[in-house]
Amino acid sequence: MLLPDSVKWLVLIHQIPPKPDTFRVKIWRRLQKIGAVAIKQSVYAMPFSDQSREDLSWTLKEIMAGGGDGSIFEAHFLEGLNDEQIIALFQNARKADYEKIIAEADSLLAIWSSGIGEQALAAKKSVQWSRLKARLEETVAIDFFQAPERGNAEILLKELVYHLHGPAPVRLEQKGEMENLKNRTWVTRKNIFVDRMACGWLIRRFIDEEAVFKFVSQPRYASKNEELRFDMFDGEFTHEGNKCTFEVMIERLKLQDKALAFMAQVVHDIDLKDGEYGRMETDGIQALLTGLTAAQPDDHQRMKEGFAVFENLYAYFHRHKD
Repeated sequence: MLLPDSVKWLVLIHQIPPKPDTFRVKIWRRLQKIGAVAIKQSVYAMPFSDQSREDLSWTLKEIMAGGGDGSIFEAHFLEGLNDEQIIALFQNARKADYEKIIAEADSLLAIWSSGIGEQALAAKKSVQWSRLKARLEETVAIDFFQAPERGNAEILLKELVYHLHGPAPVRLEQKGEMENLKNRTWVTRKNIFVDRMACGWLIRRFIDEEAVFKFVSQPRYASKNEELRFDMFDGEFTHEGNKCTFEVMIERLKLQDKALAFMAQVVHDIDLKDGEYGRMETDGIQALLTGLTAAQPDDHQRMKEGFAVFENLYAYFHRHKD
């Protein structure tokens, strides 16, 4: 995320009576629900918006009604704690939320795919999916800075829909040939990480050296003109089953290259976090890309620098084909 020189924040400072404990827990849960994060004890921040102001105002009224006290400030952080560090607090909070959703979605996919007790399970599937979808929507609503884990959670929910209703993933209409994929704009979600970087490199390396990339904030995006979507809801190229988008693109484009197959194993394990392949190179590449995303908030620059990482990895696997 490209930050302006200074981000404007709303800050709640409060005092709550030590007893009863139930009231303190109630306020803590309220702050969690609206997406506020603690930057100090009894000091909570939210990005400035009308909705944030309303949520904090209602919370403050609740605190004061319970015998506490507090104030809400508009603030800029000038020294000490900076905007990037505060944003990291928000992303880490949402990371924990998304990881719980991802774990539950993985568990449901495993059960639903097993075929065990299929008839008894059928009646429960819709309820299970609806509950998980509601949790995802609640988390997305307070994901102010688009945590990277959001994409995986959304894609897993999409996979659950496939199990419910049985539609095949969206595919190109006989446009797998390389020539038909040139001169396109490739659209994906903002805040790119390993899978989207790798796909961007693959597109520029094997499909179109002049490919243009567009990064959007919304999880659902209706493509326009000659746009192609990747690693996002309803994308022409996206996760299929337990394959990340990079694996899907290699398979659908029929790229027979052992070096690419090894790269896909690394990308798979970083993106899906399942340790399926366990290549020794994976931890190092993950550390390198994590540092790249921390240093580069701009997605275009991330993609550009990510190209060098994957080009070097490709050369490495060409030399070490085992």
